[in-house]
Amino acid sequence: MNDKINHKRINIFAGHFGSGKTEIAVNYAFYLAKQGLKTAIVDLDIVNPFFRTKDAEEALKKAGIKVITSMYANTNVDVPAVSPEIYSVFEDKSYYVVLDIGGDDLGAKAVSRFRQEITEDEYQFFFVVNAMRPFTDTVEKMEQMLFEVEESSRIKTTGVVNNTNLMNITTADDLFEGRRMIENFCERNGIPIAFEAYMKENDMIPHKYPVLILDKYVKVVWD
Repeated sequence: MNDKINHKRINIFAGHFGSGKTEIAVNYAFYLAKQGLKTAIVDLDIVNPFFRTKDAEEALKKAGIKVITSMYANTNVDVPAVSPEIYSVFEDKSYYVVLDIGGDDLGAKAVSRFRQEITEDEYQFFFVVNAMRPFTDTVEKMEQMLFEVEESSRIKTTGVVNNTNLMNITTADDLFEGRRMIENFCERNGIPIAFEAYMKENDMIPHKYPVLILDKYVKVVWD
């Protein structure tokens, strides 16, 4: 097994509510920075008030990671306003960029305005899936979510991130079943599993794909 997680200059993470994609995006930014890469993370998830890149802003900046957040987040603005600062990471090619985008059609629409800048650069688009969440607990639901994200973002997915878990009650059987479902989904749609993500306490089954071990940075309102 090649245990190295690939990276491109632009790394996009999309996933439905509860998929864990913001936590993964934040951890991936730290992963890039630890390799000595000049890193920026851009929060384009304008529809989710509960899991926010901004929660990790202090730790990210301490690690030398540039943090850019969207403007008018969590409002009813049809075309979300983003900070003009985002253009700097497309113009300055010295940055390795992590984009955290929403997992539904409105959230994915925020990145579509940068489609040309992204597709003309070196990029990868990760679809984060937690097979234990209601919106993605069947292969058919995963496919519907994938269609909505790609339709709205106008960018094709290049890899899937398996983040199956039931938080602190996760079992090895849950992880094996999630992997089986996501492998089926990937085979049906011709998309590779890019890597799997686990909190330290859930790293309990043999590694079959590259693995990103997660530290918890993103808070929820009930913490």
